[in-house]
Amino acid sequence: MTDAIDTILADAPVNVPVADVDRARCFAGIDEAGRGPLAGPVVVAAVVFEPGRTPINGLADSKQLCPERREVLYDRIVERALAWRVVFVEVDDIDRINIFHATMLGMRLAMEGVLHVAAAARIDGNALPRDLPCPGEAIIGGDASDRSIMAASILAKVSRDRHMRLLHQQWPLYGFDEHKGYSTPAHLAALALHGPCPQHRRSFAPVRAASQRTLFDLTALVAAADTDLANA
Repeated sequence: MTDAIDTILADAPVNVPVADVDRARCFAGIDEAGRGPLAGPVVVAAVVFEPGRTPINGLADSKQLCPERREVLYDRIVERALAWRVVFVEVDDIDRINIFHATMLGMRLAMEGVLHVAAAARIDGNALPRDLPCPGEAIIGGDASDRSIMAASILAKVSRDRHMRLLHQQWPLYGFDEHKGYSTPAHLAALALHGPCPQHRRSFAPVRAASQRTLFDLTALVAAADTDLANA
């Protein structure tokens, strides 16, 4: 497995010299956005705050916030976090190693990006990357209970949504700016009509079916999408 992954990262830490950080007391919250969509990357973020305090009000699971509020919080997080990193695992890698392993890879790379200020990871979900470079804890529902994970979920979601709007400019037939690659009826209809573009995940059943030109019934595409989402 290679690490030929596109990344965005901060010159972290932001406000505190590295020498002043008690790394042993710091942990990174890690979360992802985009495991379920039929198109676009899966995006993973890691966020580290100072021990014992989160200098941002209004944090929540990104799915519970409106887009405008997420954008406001994004700016505050990158300004006030000790360190943060956002990793994009692109479609080719998702199709090569599958979405689960692509997500685990993104989590490991995100943690590596903040390892200079954090000695442990708290990850939303029920699985940890096997090659995580530090101790880690998987927390089911962590994006609703842990503020560092909440912040990571916001960075991942905003970063991915921005990216999908850029992809819409390249591939306007699919409506990526609206559904962000998820299997909405409009997206499935466009997929059936036009076939997949290079940003579609061929390892996902509805895209594979459209690519092979063997399945263009919208009802069948929806059923295939539901199967992928249930297994994600």
